[in-house]
Amino acid sequence: MKRTLLVFIVMLICFQSYGQNPRARDLGIPFVGITGKFNAITDVEGVEVGYSTIIEGNGKNIIGEGPIRTGVTAIFPRGKAKKFSPVYANWYSLNGNGEMTGTTWVTESGFLETPIMITNTNSVGAVRQAVLKYYVDTDWYNGEEWWYTYPVVAETYDGFLNDIYGFHVKEKHVLEAIENSSSGKIAEGNVGGGTGMMCLGFKGGTGTSSRVIHINDSTYTVGVLVQSNFGAKKNLTIAGVPVGMELLNVKGETLKGAPLSNRKQGDGSIIVIVATDAPLLPHQLKRIAQRIPLGIGNVGGRGTNGSGDIFMAFSTANENAFNRKENSSIVNLANDMINPLFEATVQGVEEAIINAMVAAETMEGINGNTSYRLPHDATIEVLKKYNRFQPKVIIDTTLLEKYLGKYELGPEFYLTIFKEGENIFAQITNRIKVELTAVNENTFDVFDYGIRIVFNMDENKNISELTILSNGERKAKKIE
Repeated sequence: MKRTLLVFIVMLICFQSYGQNPRARDLGIPFVGITGKFNAITDVEGVEVGYSTIIEGNGKNIIGEGPIRTGVTAIFPRGKAKKFSPVYANWYSLNGNGEMTGTTWVTESGFLETPIMITNTNSVGAVRQAVLKYYVDTDWYNGEEWWYTYPVVAETYDGFLNDIYGFHVKEKHVLEAIENSSSGKIAEGNVGGGTGMMCLGFKGGTGTSSRVIHINDSTYTVGVLVQSNFGAKKNLTIAGVPVGMELLNVKGETLKGAPLSNRKQGDGSIIVIVATDAPLLPHQLKRIAQRIPLGIGNVGGRGTNGSGDIFMAFSTANENAFNRKENSSIVNLANDMINPLFEATVQGVEEAIINAMVAAETMEGINGNTSYRLPHDATIEVLKKYNRFQPKVIIDTTLLEKYLGKYELGPEFYLTIFKEGENIFAQITNRIKVELTAVNENTFDVFDYGIRIVFNMDENKNISELTILSNGERKAKKIE
């Protein structure tokens, strides 16, 4: 108990020092899979994300004046500096009560030629026009005098909190999101297009996550960004736990003045963007996009009639694939090798949605309408009730060093445990290395392969063998 308390004190100090909102894993919410450095879509090399967040005014809704709770999100697959640099892409809709422009040509051509912009429902046209003007002003097509294009702009509805009929997103906000686009850590919660969004009975918004996977000798990254604005509280599920039903006594929203819509419980939308550096072709990216609903379903999404659940997946590989005049040579991942990417997509979507909810803060909007943040302490208590609370495991360096070494699985067949940087890996003779995820001080998972490794300690915490759990038990003696 003292150790858990110490971990949370350290977390709180870090959040206050760096001004960051906590993320789902910081609360002890368990997720499977290995994340990238930032646990964000920007872990895919080249991807940049930028926001414009518009928060102005309070009180009664006066159309055209406010209050304003909205914004714009920009995603550049290869960074804005490269300008016109198409990527293979495809899209999918679980339920089409929403909009994502430009998808007809993405389907037809197999390429995404523009950045992806996300905003509120009534600002799609303004954002699209501003992007086109940006192309003209920056010579997006590098000297071409005659060109045409179809910007991809997606939306979700923020009219519960925002003066959505006041049309407050302007060209300057689009340009701000574009100019702010960068790699590295990105903000979550009440930012960008996700500013005024609500999710599964509480405040929603923008969230992100990533996974690093290994296929044969290659390492790939899958990154996810969501604008999350869907679902009913009763369905909220976190780490397999019915958190929404356990928090029915907690107020998630206050309605003081009805927005001008026929909103029903559970209505809303979710936009999901998946990026990867794996060499996938458009038909394979369609398959990736079709797995996105599995992650949404894990947290309680149901694809209701009033929801616009629209997704796009793109690959930054094969940079020279687009050519107007010559044939191109490309690399393509075999279909029989694609399953780890499917799993990474589902994992990343699930975590990105919960990250959005954990980061989001209580927001009061038009007419005093309020969407309350997911209560962190109450959520932790629910997870504890279902034995799903898992704070970050901090293993003593001295103990960790004892795990390192070679373990005998059979004649000339070994499992080697070693460190690279701060991470611990396992590698079987003549096979690829895999990263281990700590469950507790002596137990580690290799989730992608369905394996758990337990280091067997004596009373002095010395290690003489380990046990591999996978379709039974197998012990391996430490030999060096």
